[in-house]
Amino acid sequence: MHQQSQKQKTSGYTYGPVPSRRLGFSLGIDIMPHKHCSFDCVYCQLGKTTNTTVLRKEYTPTQEVLREIKEVLKRNMQSDFLTFSGSGEPTLHKDIGYMINELKKLTKTPIAVLTNGSLLHISEVRSDLKNADLVIPTLSTADEAVFRKIHRSHATIDLARVIEGYISFRKMYKGQIWLEVMLVHGMNDSPEQIRKLKDVIDRINPDKIHLNTVVRPPSEAHAQPVPMETMQELKKILGEKCEIIVDFAAKTKDGRDGNALEMITAIISRRPVTVADLVRATSLHKNEILKYLHLLSRKGRINISRHNGKEFYTLRGNDDRT
Repeated sequence: MHQQSQKQKTSGYTYGPVPSRRLGFSLGIDIMPHKHCSFDCVYCQLGKTTNTTVLRKEYTPTQEVLREIKEVLKRNMQSDFLTFSGSGEPTLHKDIGYMINELKKLTKTPIAVLTNGSLLHISEVRSDLKNADLVIPTLSTADEAVFRKIHRSHATIDLARVIEGYISFRKMYKGQIWLEVMLVHGMNDSPEQIRKLKDVIDRINPDKIHLNTVVRPPSEAHAQPVPMETMQELKKILGEKCEIIVDFAAKTKDGRDGNALEMITAIISRRPVTVADLVRATSLHKNEILKYLHLLSRKGRINISRHNGKEFYTLRGNDDRT
């Protein structure tokens, strides 16, 4: 399955640029095998974690990743960020710091890292991320029991140590920290929960607080979104640094890159997307997108699911990727 999946993607370790609600057009850098993570979050759009781990090692070949990124950068695609994210927790890769430093030599495009923050208590991880321009970690609760319920983390991870890692990172890191608070209905969306979390966030002192909720099909059906009215009330508790993250609404990028069917397949192999997402990511007309989706559907290549009144497309067989 692994070899077949590689052929389905335009490239092995990069994808996009794809529209991001926070980063504009982001060129994704995926350095982890599918769903190797220290968390198994109930809201994860990628499905259940297949390997819950805290082991740092070279999960993907570092030099091959860098070679591919160099080739992609030569195409001069419009990107607002190069973003380490994708199929698993990127800080598990022991060479992420080296890759960030090498990319700094190649491009002036800012580098972002999306992380669950679980390993920031490790000094080597903090050092690895120090040269990134932006780090977006997640902290959704200050309550240990709720933390376990939402993130279903590796047994060695405890919330107190995670929080201390964030505080230590803030003290040494000169770039931007945008802290994501992921709200799940009925789990961490009470005013009491948010007031307790606010005390911890004040100690971390991020540059921004991003209030988010479950907008894509989650790993567990019971992980439901928080209504906008509730989010607006909770935003008031978190203060002026807080903003509610809404759907990406920027203009589409100019030009096209590569084969349209390959682009679409690569994008939906990474995360659930709507037709509108694909239009923004590829600059193709909606009718053209629908034509390719119909083709993939007839071939049995995609799954279609509904969430919050929207249709999402995912590539079949993602759970088998290693």
